[in-house]
Amino acid sequence: MSEKIYRDSVHNIIRLKTGDAAGKLLARLIDAAEFQRLRRIKQLGLALFAYQAAEHSRFTHSLGALHLATRTLDKLKSKYAISAEMQLAVRCAALLHDIGHGAFSHVIETILDFRHEQFTIEAVLSDETEVGRILKTFSKDLPENVAAIIRGDFRPMALAQLVSSQLDVDRMDYLLRDSLMTGAKYGIYDLEWIIKSLEIDEVNDRLYVSARGVYAVEDYLQARYYMFRQVYFHRTLRAAEAILKSLLRRALEVFQTGKLIWYAVGTPSEKILKGEKLSLKEHLELDDADVMFHIKQWQNSKDEILSDLAKRFLNRRLFKVFDLDMPEAERQEFLANARTLTEQNGFDTDYYFIEDRAGDVPYYFYTKERSEPKNLIYVEEGFSRPQIKEISEVSAAVRGLQKQYQIHRVCFPPELKTEMARLYHQT
Repeated sequence: MSEKIYRDSVHNIIRLKTGDAAGKLLARLIDAAEFQRLRRIKQLGLALFAYQAAEHSRFTHSLGALHLATRTLDKLKSKYAISAEMQLAVRCAALLHDIGHGAFSHVIETILDFRHEQFTIEAVLSDETEVGRILKTFSKDLPENVAAIIRGDFRPMALAQLVSSQLDVDRMDYLLRDSLMTGAKYGIYDLEWIIKSLEIDEVNDRLYVSARGVYAVEDYLQARYYMFRQVYFHRTLRAAEAILKSLLRRALEVFQTGKLIWYAVGTPSEKILKGEKLSLKEHLELDDADVMFHIKQWQNSKDEILSDLAKRFLNRRLFKVFDLDMPEAERQEFLANARTLTEQNGFDTDYYFIEDRAGDVPYYFYTKERSEPKNLIYVEEGFSRPQIKEISEVSAAVRGLQKQYQIHRVCFPPELKTEMARLYHQT
């Protein structure tokens, strides 16, 4: 049987059998323009500022997600009745789940106020995209089935959970991949045992993990917890994000006040500076290189703040970061004095004094109370008379991970480090 082979740093060899219609479809989707664009979107955004080898792309991660979806379906279909149509929808959704991502992955979303999932769904359903046309040509129902899986309203729900849940092929791949590429060992867990242990609760239409796999899921959730604490919320990475956000906000302000600023005329970048929403086509034209090219031009801007921030970002002269490990009353006093100190040294606090609260941190950790029913992880307890329960009811380790974790930091120019440290210790 003919096949395409992708050498992968995590899964070694990813084999895509192309001897049947489904395999040929997936190969065409991989070669489509929207999927190839993911080569130009870094998986970890600005993590390379903290972990220099974290240069991997959304392309490699999406191939990994397809590989895990295929392996998991192969395991499940040996025991459960899963139609070829449903299997293909899951595999396509796993492959295409990230095609709506913007430049630098999640960083740009907060500035331009969009959710990449919406662009992904639109791309899958559109007649204007290559992936949309390929899916529709194969089957008129396939685009909507893929979109429904990504939206989370596909039925059977158990199959959708393979792509979008708290224990899905997306998370299972990125933990291992990001751990390998950053060199951090926190993301390693027993993938093989989780795949071996996945089952379908057909009565309640949900995935669950058999009793023998409970410890592997505990391991997985601990890996995820520590990857977020030690990698995804690394102080240096967040400092780089703070500069990029300040830089882009300043560019928007300079343009909107009528001052001269360089931009590529007739491109999506011009529309962004004008504060206009991008169409799907325009959004998919942008990648990391477009943003970097504009930042390189802004080094020479006549606006001193924009020029300075661009140079700091490009040359990795990042903000320093302090964690505010102090009582709330002292924290507010320090923040007020720190802002004054920043201003007295000639820095505009709108751009050079950034509070990093990471208020959305709880979203990233598995918690029973904050999760939708479709996102809960169910496991089997017991061997003689097994029962299916939500994992925190069974595992003390998982209950321990659900304690609230918050970040409150300040980011500021390194020129102020000595004075800021003195102020910090006086508070």
